[in-house]
Amino acid sequence: MDMYAPVNPTILVVDDATANLTLISGLLRDLYTVKAVNHGAKALKIASEEPPDLILLDIMMPDMDGYEVCRRLKADPQTRKIPVIFLTSKNDVESEQMGMDLGAVDYVTRPISPPILLSRVKAHLGDAVHAKTLQVNNEYLEYEVSKRSRQLLALQDVTTLALASLAETRDADTGNHLRRTQHYVQALAKQLKAHPRFADFLTESRIQAIFKCAPLHDIGKVGIPDRVLLKPGRFEPAEWEIMKQHPTLGHEAISKAMSDTDASSEFLEVAKEIVYCHHEKWDGSGYPQGLAGDTIPISARLMAVADVYDALICRRIYKKAAPHAQAVQIIVDGRGTHFDPDLVDAFCAIGQDFHTIAERFADSDEDLQLKAATLESMVAIEPSASQPSS
Repeated sequence: MDMYAPVNPTILVVDDATANLTLISGLLRDLYTVKAVNHGAKALKIASEEPPDLILLDIMMPDMDGYEVCRRLKADPQTRKIPVIFLTSKNDVESEQMGMDLGAVDYVTRPISPPILLSRVKAHLGDAVHAKTLQVNNEYLEYEVSKRSRQLLALQDVTTLALASLAETRDADTGNHLRRTQHYVQALAKQLKAHPRFADFLTESRIQAIFKCAPLHDIGKVGIPDRVLLKPGRFEPAEWEIMKQHPTLGHEAISKAMSDTDASSEFLEVAKEIVYCHHEKWDGSGYPQGLAGDTIPISARLMAVADVYDALICRRIYKKAAPHAQAVQIIVDGRGTHFDPDLVDAFCAIGQDFHTIAERFADSDEDLQLKAATLESMVAIEPSASQPSS
């Protein structure tokens, strides 16, 4: 027995003649649950409140004929899928065609032949049960696919943050830097999504991808030696050249992972753009490729504004935080040189949002003290440049 088949299907019989209701009910009641009404309005009410499995419907009724009842049943999402069989003495082709056009599944003419009626009812109930089974199965599959998709997205998020946090442990930034820059780029992207220059690129799915990828922007720093990465003072020219390799190292790592798994997705493509190009500058003076203008990916341009703003307004072990107004002015001063002019204009329009995000995810004294202790321990165990590591 099909697990979705009703134990005792319900049939609603609609006819204004008491004799017809008695006849049809008598034929069906031993096999089915039968509900009988003599008016179209009553039929619509019952069908809406307790949908039957099938409706046997007379055409010639006062006030509201069977055609109108059927029309209203098919117009209501709650009742449109209930199969309707017309029972009528109207046996002309035009009447039958009209009934079928309204959505009826069958048209049985009077006088009723009990074997034919029972056969038609059984057949259409079977079709209805099959359709319901398919619907339930499809809904279940959709639920399972949705559930699996949510699980995969959650795993992606956890993996992304884990990788980003790994890079962050070797840098002066705290974990809150990752959260702040995520929200900065999201706010800036949403501000620009209706802009003619960016509307095609900044779809909702891509904005979401940028938001999720943002924490990976400095993942290449895992490949920078501690003696350079953790140096408290200014870099020597040779050290700076080593430091400038981190976008390339991150890009190569993501590209290799994609190649090894033959995987490609919007998420990974955006991640590569952000990691590789967020230190490029609008005038071409950035690194590692020296890209300029629109050749810099939009995602990386967004990240550049977010990263610089956060570097300015955040306390570090070695520096005080710049006031929000000062950070804004520095971004404005970089309009057309460091940053895309339109991005700077959008940043100025939502500057207060950046300030709110910075305060929401501000580093506590405990965060900075813990970071300082971690870096000190890493410096203490870093092999000297003259000693080969074991």
